[in-house]
Amino acid sequence: MIRVALGTVQFGQSYGIANHEGQVSRATVREMLRLAAGKGIDLLDTAIAYGESEACLGEVGINDFRIVTKLPAAPEGCADVTRWVREQFGASLQRLGVQAVYGLLLHRPVQLLEPGGVKLYQGLLALKEVGLVEKVGVSVYSPDELAALIPRYRIDLVQAPFNLIDQRLKTSGWLCRLKHNNIEVHTRSAFLQGLLLMSQSEIPDIFSPWADIWSKWHRWLANQAASPVRACLAYPLSCPEIDRVVVGANGLAQLLQIVDAANEAVDVVPPDLACTDENLINPARWSFL
Repeated sequence: MIRVALGTVQFGQSYGIANHEGQVSRATVREMLRLAAGKGIDLLDTAIAYGESEACLGEVGINDFRIVTKLPAAPEGCADVTRWVREQFGASLQRLGVQAVYGLLLHRPVQLLEPGGVKLYQGLLALKEVGLVEKVGVSVYSPDELAALIPRYRIDLVQAPFNLIDQRLKTSGWLCRLKHNNIEVHTRSAFLQGLLLMSQSEIPDIFSPWADIWSKWHRWLANQAASPVRACLAYPLSCPEIDRVVVGANGLAQLLQIVDAANEAVDVVPPDLACTDENLINPARWSFL
């Protein structure tokens, strides 16, 4: 088993600023899952919000994998939140073609702090208590979100962004705190949606305000004759507190490259590219750049 988990958003929609191939075909998904299982990947990350991803996984078959999926935001004014959780999750199980999942996360965990938050959490716990879910948790955009959540709720699993540029999970101290509290940690965005894998000339002009970061990164890659995929994966994989690094792929060749890079010795010491500018590190902000 390797510590890489396969993200499946590309199986349900065209995703990623560096994705020129679009949504992955069912036939390719089937081949990718066969390759992933053969290479020791045993966990898939998906979500209701990922377009056709859950349905795609159910069609091709996922018996060789554990699954983490995510609930979208509960509708405003929902009269019975626990029932909504049960119905949303039941539909997920149907699409996925499984009896239970490893993890169920909230895509908008701030709702736990709003009126009805306790009921929302109770809905998650009810699924765990009957064995339909092994771990319940949250998917956050920033570790700052955890400050209000962790003291109030018993959370089993946290997913958060973490990469060479967005190092907040570590620098904030939250990575160590989560591990100290026996909370499983999955990180995503190792390639920052592919930006870190682009050549300098391919990087869209909207990212020119951070030209110094790109210059430093590509100068280091050239000097080290290093693979950007390996360097990007080496950083999160060098942190023992991180249980899984969730990485998406657009096809077989890219997935094989990722697996090979993850299996190599983690001896890459990358440059310091850390940045806290939300306009860069949070892809949700890119739309207005």
